[in-house]
Amino acid sequence: MWTARDIPRLDGTTALVTGATAGIGLETAKVLSAQGAHVVIGARNAASGADAARALPGRISVLKLELASLEAVRQAAGDLHERFERLDLLINNAGLWWQPARRTTDGFESQMGVNHLGHFALTGLLLDMLERSPAGRIVTVSSKAAAAGSVTHLDPRNLDGYRPTTAYNASKLANLLFAFELQHRLAASASSTISLAAHPGGARTSLFRDASPGFRVANATIGRLFTQPAHAGALSVLRAATDSQAVGGEYYGPGGPGQFRGAPKRQRAPERACDPATRRRLWAMSEEMTGVTYPLRTDAAH
Repeated sequence: MWTARDIPRLDGTTALVTGATAGIGLETAKVLSAQGAHVVIGARNAASGADAARALPGRISVLKLELASLEAVRQAAGDLHERFERLDLLINNAGLWWQPARRTTDGFESQMGVNHLGHFALTGLLLDMLERSPAGRIVTVSSKAAAAGSVTHLDPRNLDGYRPTTAYNASKLANLLFAFELQHRLAASASSTISLAAHPGGARTSLFRDASPGFRVANATIGRLFTQPAHAGALSVLRAATDSQAVGGEYYGPGGPGQFRGAPKRQRAPERACDPATRRRLWAMSEEMTGVTYPLRTDAAH
């Protein structure tokens, strides 16, 4: 059974964790920094980032990062390039859930815009830094909800018939499609950098703060029987990020019943997340919408 005790020392490495001021991101940053990594906290709010930095051990830096604005993502990437020579680990963790119908600065549905497009752009803009690492690694945090995601709701420009849960599920499916297509392109380019995905199961975090009152009450009572604290949910992310035996394209999640809780194990991704044609379509759409093009080869023989 894999536990936090299996995480190796990470001295000399630099890791960026988006959304690291609370929940899964904060718990992930805490363990990485305790193991010697220089952790960069990606934070929308400078004050929240500073508070998180004070609460964490080891070497911590804060990067102002607003994923709802492509201009802000470019500014953050530029800032990171000025401050660091290379990046060893990127954890795409930040996310929105249960949002009313609203658009990002660039006009995209907010959950798809932040959860997928913001991270797609950020990863592409930081790929050169990851390639300078002898063993660069990208972990994209998805959700069990990806299994309910519909490929017909991947276009973030369309808010017709908007439903918060449908949009969230689609954004988490997009996270998996992105992670797996990125690994395919990295491998085709003979890159030493790898891409993996993870989900925290049923983790008790502040992600549900915008849910309906009834959902929040149920989650805080009955839901506790099927969920686990944030630090336990972070273990799947940490395994994907640090396990020396992990390989590109793998997907980690809790090993208990229904993948709601338990020690992290390699899991089978939903079939719709593995479809090569869907992956390519999402990738092309993401490049068009963000204006970020990856310098990677692609092999038509997926």
